[in-house]
Amino acid sequence: MPASGPVTRNTLRQQIADALRDEVLAGRLRPGQEFTVKQIADQYGVSATPVREALVDLAAQSLLDSDQHRGFRVREISVGDFRGMVEARSLIADGVFRKLAESGGSVTGVSVLMAIRRRADEAARAARAGDLDIFIGYDLRFWRELGVLVENPHISGFLHQLRLRCWVFSVPHLRGDPDLRTRMWNGHSDVVDAVTRGDVEAVRAVIGAYHAKLLAWAEGLEGGECGGSDSSESSESSGEHGQNGERLERPRQ
Repeated sequence: MPASGPVTRNTLRQQIADALRDEVLAGRLRPGQEFTVKQIADQYGVSATPVREALVDLAAQSLLDSDQHRGFRVREISVGDFRGMVEARSLIADGVFRKLAESGGSVTGVSVLMAIRRRADEAARAARAGDLDIFIGYDLRFWRELGVLVENPHISGFLHQLRLRCWVFSVPHLRGDPDLRTRMWNGHSDVVDAVTRGDVEAVRAVIGAYHAKLLAWAEGLEGGECGGSDSSESSESSGEHGQNGERLERPRQ
């Protein structure tokens, strides 16, 4: 995360929050793992104040739980929580695109669509390679940039937070899963194609099928039918990459 211009406390706070979010998404900070402000400050070689602020930000995003006496802990998300978040995503996304269809509107924007297409291509490439960390990064960027087309930052921001938490839940289950390549969704390009055509109903259908697949996976987890490993050794070397597919660097003061 190279700095551009002077590094203020707020900049450092954001850098630390981004780095820790990547650690959680990569599975190096695992659900239930506890740590203190001092431990994180020592790890990154920074003062305690921006670290504390960053941790409070992540707790506000429901990625961490805080304890006045014990510090912070990575939130543990149950299968039921995951299912509820996917259902919320499904209802909101379907409502947004149904409203567009009823109003005769469409989602357009050539320059934005080109960028989204690139994210879709990169996500597909990562899925074929079985590179979960890179896939997560491009998947998050894909949906966040697609959300810009909806022109409602409240909805797109809320959906982004839900997707982050869904990935926090999913990563430990996907590590070491022999079916990982098939678990990683490959419908990003189908969404872009439908959006480019202005076919709102097709967008609804593709996204609806995606959410149905996630719910079926959750049901399989409850029944013990889905493989995967949640051992601490399951994080791969590619986990050194951040949400954008870029290598993580220590925050700079």
